[in-house]
Amino acid sequence: MENILTYIFLFPLLIAFVMLFIPAGRWKIFRRLSFAAVAIQLILSIAMALDFSKNMNADSWEGMFQFVEQVSWISMDLGSVGAIQIQYFLGVDGISMPLVVLSSFVLLIGIISSWNIQEKAKGYFILYLILSSSIIGCFISLDFFLFYLCFEFMLLPMFFLIGIWGGKRRSYASIKFFLYTLLGSLFILVVMIGLYLSVVDGEVNTFSLIKMLDGNYAEGSILDPASPQLIFGYSARVLAFIFLIIGFGIKLPAVPVHTWLPDAHVEAPTPISVVLAGLLLKVGAYGLLRIAYGIFPDVSIDYAGFVAVIGVLSILYGGMNALAQRDLKRMVAYSSVSHMGFVLVGLASLTAIGFSGSLFHMVSHGLISPALFLIAGVIYDRTGNRQMENFSGLASKMPVYTFFMAVFFFAGLGLPGLSGFVGELMVLMGAFGSSHFSFWIGILSTLGIAISAAYFLWTIQRMFYGKYFVRESAWEGSMLDLTAREKLMLIPLAAVVIVLGIYPRLMLDYSNETIEFFIQQISRFNP
Repeated sequence: MENILTYIFLFPLLIAFVMLFIPAGRWKIFRRLSFAAVAIQLILSIAMALDFSKNMNADSWEGMFQFVEQVSWISMDLGSVGAIQIQYFLGVDGISMPLVVLSSFVLLIGIISSWNIQEKAKGYFILYLILSSSIIGCFISLDFFLFYLCFEFMLLPMFFLIGIWGGKRRSYASIKFFLYTLLGSLFILVVMIGLYLSVVDGEVNTFSLIKMLDGNYAEGSILDPASPQLIFGYSARVLAFIFLIIGFGIKLPAVPVHTWLPDAHVEAPTPISVVLAGLLLKVGAYGLLRIAYGIFPDVSIDYAGFVAVIGVLSILYGGMNALAQRDLKRMVAYSSVSHMGFVLVGLASLTAIGFSGSLFHMVSHGLISPALFLIAGVIYDRTGNRQMENFSGLASKMPVYTFFMAVFFFAGLGLPGLSGFVGELMVLMGAFGSSHFSFWIGILSTLGIAISAAYFLWTIQRMFYGKYFVRESAWEGSMLDLTAREKLMLIPLAAVVIVLGIYPRLMLDYSNETIEFFIQQISRFNP
């Protein structure tokens, strides 16, 4: 399937360019074109997945990637300084392929959620399609410069989508989001430059992630594992790893650099919260897995306990904050902080099952969290309010809504048979089986599941059971059950959550070989 990744990557950008020439008042055309662009993106992603080989039997990272596209993009001779070689370099393996399919799926759900957007619709849908291409680009880029370009391009559309179409405090939330993520990007930029100056393709410095993963370092370079240079008394490789933990940890987000997330979620319109929770957080996790752990496996062993502690802090702190919330959307936002902590614990375990659990949890959370924000959006669309104490007994008035709420709440708290259980179980098995940190990490992570059960079950009890009650009499007429459009968004999400919970091999079979190879690469540095 020649050039399929280019089509998946650039087709939304092409449609966004076409939209520039359509009069601003034709808002129905904008949403239809956007739907078509992302639907085609999803169809191509599924076609790619069906053609993906699960058995590569490769002995290097270069042999693990499929659907590879590689052409020279930017080539500049800087004389005595050297030359800059940047490539348009795309490919997917068992780690990135599930995330590409997830992204296309969630982006389509976001378009359906955006169906009622009429104010400044032209700008909204153009920015949405730019965001769509940027997210996909992060998962398929095999050139660090191209990855970084896509990573940065996510910031601008999201900044404007929150800042223009968000809630009352949208300016504060969008600026805070931009500043935090820009700061994280600067840490990543420093590491990218250091790697470019250290890694070679032949005799030429390169941004190729494959060469970085395979460890093609110039002898004596700043990040050469054989003789890493010292910066302020610390190994340059250690500093690079810590910089990546900070940079991608902000996007994840991990405690204590998480404070931008609740504000961004609360003020963002529902479709943008769907994309933010479902996909942008996964870009941070993917960056940690692919770049931090892939390029610095030696340092990841030494700092496994450090990363695990950050993960546990995120699980417990995010969960306790979710338990204290009265705003339904803010509760879901803090639950995301807690659940993404499991990704860190799984990575820190440095075990095959822990890595697989982290990846599976990324996909699972990428389905459950968007659904939870849609659930919160249903109430807000009808009443303009999300305070939990203002509602009670909603099950009697909105039974279909209550059913979907129950599916996704129980998936979030890890009920067996739903996808949330599989990812958390694998992460915990990795944590308890890891030799790189204390078993207390596993015990404290398990406590996080109990906390998530507390805030989800408490929300169900407060809002959906008991005597029917709404705070304002004006809301009575609007408390209607789900519309056809809302069902169209929630049914596919629920179906995939259930299918992956019952048959997780549907995803794991794609990633197992890549994860096993990944762990083999790390094990070479075990003492």
